[in-house]
Amino acid sequence: MSELTLLVLRFGFLILLWFFVLGVVYALRSDLFGQGRKVDAVKQPAVKAASAPPQAKPMAAPSSARSGNATVHNATRIVITSGTKQGSEIPLGKGPLTIGRAADSTLVLRDDYTSTHHARLLLWNDDWMLQDLDSTNGTFLAGKRVGAPTQIKLGAPIKVGQTTFELRG
Repeated sequence: MSELTLLVLRFGFLILLWFFVLGVVYALRSDLFGQGRKVDAVKQPAVKAASAPPQAKPMAAPSSARSGNATVHNATRIVITSGTKQGSEIPLGKGPLTIGRAADSTLVLRDDYTSTHHARLLLWNDDWMLQDLDSTNGTFLAGKRVGAPTQIKLGAPIKVGQTTFELRG
Protein backbone atom coordinates (compact mmCIF):
# COMPACT_ATOMS: atom_id res chain seq x y z
CA MET A 1 0.00 0.00 0.00
CA SER A 2 1.21 3.46 -0.74
CA GLU A 3 1.74 6.08 1.91
CA LEU A 4 -0.98 8.26 0.45
CA THR A 5 -3.57 5.43 0.81
CA LEU A 6 -2.55 4.84 4.44
CA LEU A 7 -2.79 8.56 5.19
CA VAL A 8 -6.30 8.77 3.68
CA LEU A 9 -7.40 5.67 5.63
CA ARG A 10 -6.04 7.13 8.88
CA PHE A 11 -7.86 10.43 8.40
CA GLY A 12 -11.05 8.60 7.41
CA PHE A 13 -10.89 6.46 10.54
CA LEU A 14 -10.20 9.54 12.68
CA ILE A 15 -13.21 11.38 11.23
CA LEU A 16 -15.43 8.33 11.75
CA LEU A 17 -14.23 8.06 15.35
CA TRP A 18 -15.07 11.74 16.02
CA PHE A 19 -18.58 11.29 14.58
CA PHE A 20 -19.08 8.37 16.98
CA VAL A 21 -17.83 10.40 19.98
CA LEU A 22 -20.06 13.38 19.09
CA GLY A 23 -23.06 11.06 18.66
CA VAL A 24 -22.51 9.59 22.13
CA VAL A 25 -22.15 13.07 23.68
CA TYR A 26 -25.36 14.25 21.95
CA ALA A 27 -27.29 11.18 23.15
CA LEU A 28 -26.08 11.66 26.74
CA ARG A 29 -26.93 15.37 26.68
CA SER A 30 -30.46 14.78 25.41
CA ASP A 31 -31.02 11.98 27.93
CA LEU A 32 -29.77 14.07 30.86
CA PHE A 33 -31.29 17.44 30.00
CA GLY A 34 -34.18 16.68 27.62
CA GLN A 35 -34.83 18.39 24.31
CA GLY A 36 -35.38 21.96 25.51
CA ARG A 37 -35.74 23.89 28.73
CA LYS A 38 -38.07 26.58 27.33
CA VAL A 39 -41.02 24.16 26.92
CA ASP A 40 -40.39 22.72 30.40
CA ALA A 41 -40.75 26.18 31.95
CA VAL A 42 -44.17 26.56 30.31
CA LYS A 43 -45.42 23.14 31.51
CA GLN A 44 -44.11 23.47 35.08
CA PRO A 45 -46.93 25.68 36.49
CA ALA A 46 -49.60 23.20 35.37
CA VAL A 47 -47.85 20.43 37.29
CA LYS A 48 -47.24 22.31 40.55
CA ALA A 49 -50.75 22.43 41.95
CA ALA A 50 -54.30 22.49 40.75
CA SER A 51 -56.14 25.52 42.11
CA ALA A 52 -59.51 23.79 41.99
CA PRO A 53 -59.87 20.06 41.53
CA PRO A 54 -62.14 19.06 38.68
CA GLN A 55 -65.73 18.29 39.56
CA ALA A 56 -65.97 14.72 40.72
CA LYS A 57 -68.78 12.65 39.30
CA PRO A 58 -71.20 11.14 41.80
CA MET A 59 -69.81 7.96 43.26
CA ALA A 60 -71.62 4.90 42.03
CA ALA A 61 -70.87 1.26 42.50
CA PRO A 62 -68.15 0.45 39.99
CA SER A 63 -69.50 -1.77 37.26
CA SER A 64 -66.06 -3.14 36.54
CA ALA A 65 -65.12 -3.93 40.15
CA ARG A 66 -63.14 -7.13 40.37
CA SER A 67 -63.11 -9.15 43.57
CA GLY A 68 -64.11 -6.16 45.69
CA ASN A 69 -61.05 -4.00 44.88
CA ALA A 70 -61.65 -0.34 44.07
CA THR A 71 -60.93 0.42 40.43
CA VAL A 72 -59.72 3.79 39.26
CA HIS A 73 -62.13 4.65 36.49
CA ASN A 74 -63.44 7.26 38.91
CA ALA A 75 -59.97 8.69 39.66
CA THR A 76 -59.82 12.44 39.07
CA ARG A 77 -56.28 13.38 40.14
CA ILE A 78 -52.74 12.27 40.83
CA VAL A 79 -51.27 13.19 44.22
CA ILE A 80 -47.49 13.12 44.60
CA THR A 81 -46.75 11.65 48.04
CA SER A 82 -42.93 11.75 48.05
CA GLY A 83 -40.16 13.23 45.96
CA THR A 84 -39.19 16.72 44.86
CA LYS A 85 -42.78 17.69 43.99
CA GLN A 86 -44.38 16.23 47.15
CA GLY A 87 -47.88 17.55 47.79
CA SER A 88 -48.54 18.47 44.15
CA GLU A 89 -51.77 17.42 42.51
CA ILE A 90 -52.37 16.91 38.81
CA PRO A 91 -55.89 16.62 37.41
CA LEU A 92 -56.50 13.62 35.18
CA GLY A 93 -58.07 14.06 31.78
CA LYS A 94 -59.26 11.45 29.31
CA GLY A 95 -56.01 11.19 27.36
CA PRO A 96 -52.76 9.47 28.27
CA LEU A 97 -50.43 11.06 30.81
CA THR A 98 -46.69 10.68 30.18
CA ILE A 99 -44.05 10.69 32.90
CA GLY A 100 -40.34 11.35 32.43
CA ARG A 101 -37.52 13.88 32.24
CA ALA A 102 -38.36 15.03 28.71
CA ALA A 103 -39.83 18.50 28.35
CA ASP A 104 -42.79 17.11 26.39
CA SER A 105 -43.87 14.86 29.28
CA THR A 106 -47.09 15.73 31.10
CA LEU A 107 -45.40 15.12 34.47
CA VAL A 108 -41.76 16.22 34.27
CA LEU A 109 -39.57 14.60 36.96
CA ARG A 110 -35.98 15.82 37.17
CA ASP A 111 -33.99 13.14 38.99
CA ASP A 112 -31.16 10.79 38.10
CA TYR A 113 -33.32 7.67 38.33
CA THR A 114 -36.04 8.75 35.87
CA SER A 115 -35.67 8.04 32.15
CA THR A 116 -36.44 10.61 29.46
CA HIS A 117 -39.68 8.78 28.59
CA HIS A 118 -40.22 6.63 31.67
CA ALA A 119 -43.89 5.60 31.99
CA ARG A 120 -47.39 6.28 30.76
CA LEU A 121 -50.82 6.30 32.40
CA LEU A 122 -53.66 5.62 30.00
CA LEU A 123 -57.39 5.10 30.24
CA TRP A 124 -58.41 1.72 28.80
CA ASN A 125 -61.97 0.37 29.08
CA ASP A 126 -62.77 2.80 31.92
CA ASP A 127 -59.72 1.66 33.93
CA TRP A 128 -56.43 3.52 34.36
CA MET A 129 -53.46 1.41 33.28
CA LEU A 130 -49.76 1.91 34.05
CA GLN A 131 -47.24 1.13 31.30
CA ASP A 132 -43.47 1.19 31.68
CA LEU A 133 -41.77 2.60 28.55
CA ASP A 134 -38.66 0.40 28.77
CA SER A 135 -37.14 2.61 31.45
CA THR A 136 -33.72 1.83 32.86
CA ASN A 137 -34.67 1.70 36.54
CA GLY A 138 -38.23 0.42 36.14
CA THR A 139 -41.67 1.53 37.24
CA PHE A 140 -43.20 0.05 40.39
CA LEU A 141 -46.86 -0.37 41.32
CA ALA A 142 -47.50 -1.30 44.97
CA GLY A 143 -43.86 -2.41 45.30
CA LYS A 144 -43.88 -4.70 42.23
CA ARG A 145 -42.08 -3.89 39.00
CA VAL A 146 -44.41 -3.30 36.06
CA GLY A 147 -43.52 -5.29 32.94
CA ALA A 148 -46.76 -5.09 30.96
CA PRO A 149 -49.63 -2.57 31.12
CA THR A 150 -51.18 -3.09 34.56
CA GLN A 151 -54.46 -1.89 36.05
CA ILE A 152 -54.09 0.61 38.89
CA LYS A 153 -56.20 0.50 42.05
CA LEU A 154 -57.15 3.69 43.89
CA GLY A 155 -54.50 4.62 46.44
CA ALA A 156 -51.91 2.12 45.19
CA PRO A 157 -48.43 3.72 45.35
CA ILE A 158 -46.70 4.18 41.99
CA LYS A 159 -42.94 4.77 42.09
CA VAL A 160 -41.05 6.37 39.20
CA GLY A 161 -37.43 7.18 39.99
CA GLN A 162 -37.38 8.85 43.42
CA THR A 163 -40.99 10.06 43.17
CA THR A 164 -44.02 8.22 44.57
CA PHE A 165 -47.59 9.15 43.68
CA GLU A 166 -51.06 7.64 43.68
CA LEU A 167 -54.40 8.05 41.94
CA ARG A 168 -57.26 9.42 43.99
CA GLY A 169 -60.92 10.16 43.34
